[in-house]
Amino acid sequence: MKNKLSTLELKWIMYDVGNSAFILLATSIMPIYFNHLATQAGLSETEYLSWWSYAASIATICVAIAGPLMGTLADFDGNKKKIFLGNALAGAFLLFCFWIPSHWMAFLALFIFCKILYSISLVIYDSMLVDVCPEDKMDMVSSKGYAWGYIGSCIPFIVSLGLMLGYENLGMGFQTAILLVFLLNAVWWALFTLPLAFSYKQKHFVPRKGHAARQTFGRLWKVLKEIGHNRKVLLFMAAFFFYIDGVYTIIEMATAYGTSLGLDQTGLLLALLLTQVIAFPAAILFGYLAKSYSAGELIKVGIFAYFCISIFALFMYSIWQFWILAAAVGVFQGGIQALSRSYFARIIPKNQTGEYFGLYDIAGKGASFLGTLVVGLISQLTGQQNIAVGTLAFLFLIGYLIFARANTLPDPVYDENGAHTSN
Repeated sequence: MKNKLSTLELKWIMYDVGNSAFILLATSIMPIYFNHLATQAGLSETEYLSWWSYAASIATICVAIAGPLMGTLADFDGNKKKIFLGNALAGAFLLFCFWIPSHWMAFLALFIFCKILYSISLVIYDSMLVDVCPEDKMDMVSSKGYAWGYIGSCIPFIVSLGLMLGYENLGMGFQTAILLVFLLNAVWWALFTLPLAFSYKQKHFVPRKGHAARQTFGRLWKVLKEIGHNRKVLLFMAAFFFYIDGVYTIIEMATAYGTSLGLDQTGLLLALLLTQVIAFPAAILFGYLAKSYSAGELIKVGIFAYFCISIFALFMYSIWQFWILAAAVGVFQGGIQALSRSYFARIIPKNQTGEYFGLYDIAGKGASFLGTLVVGLISQLTGQQNIAVGTLAFLFLIGYLIFARANTLPDPVYDENGAHTSN
């Protein structure tokens, strides 16, 4: 049946379950623990938010440089599995090491390196989609990946939350609880990486011709020129740069933002858990809606919703408002990410998905330095966190206008070498 998942599709989805444990931890408990270290060192709440923003920006700038190169290299026959597995397992190992730093600067440095490895693993993972399922199932499989990632990551998160809040009742010290939190999530990430790594076969690839490094740079330069003449892909990536930048900034900065406003930490973490629970059925719903409505129209709905969410953030001062924000994000977060991934996979050549998704990551996670940098700078300059987060509305507005234009263009057609022949 069309809606039934194959074994490989299921294993591909399982990696979303695994890596989502890291990103949920990075947007919830990590900022709180960093705040603990920063407060001990005498940093103010505004300085804490700014430094966390700068660290996120540095990590994503590094990914913007390394992502396309690693993606292009992954398109050679047999490389995707090796690069994917190496980055995922190295990232899981660094995640375990987060309990070691006792100074906030060392903690931030570890965060930057771990975030880079995580992001590069996702570049390769996203590019695997064309090998995992047929084109007519991409929206559904991509949506289920995000959906099961959201709900699956709740398991280690709930256990981690219990350790953080109840370590005294469990008869352990705070540092022991922190060690167990990072160990649990690292093992979770690693275990859900292995099924895909063992079963994946690279179907679409570029043959090696001469020196691999020279060919990698040459192909990347060629793709950049190709995109410059491919209006559909170029406009989509420009739009994606703006709207997904805002999405990832909200994801990354939610707990740090709420903490800086002085909101109750337990309430913040439970609100983020609510986001994950709501995002599970919502992401699956978007996948099914894509059968009746075009992915492009659904993406526009998601962008507009995030525009409204960022405006709402301007007036947020209490925990109940944060709960509303968390619920609204949960409804649209998975859908806009999943459909953007499958939309892009359909408009690029299948034998060059690694290099294209490397550039996609620049326009997405790799480009989120803009949002986090803006939030950090405006927060530091004005001392008003609400104004800083509210400025993200401009990113969604620009993204919507550009995407609306891109969506009116026909999908490009490619020859066997990956060069587009028409728009």
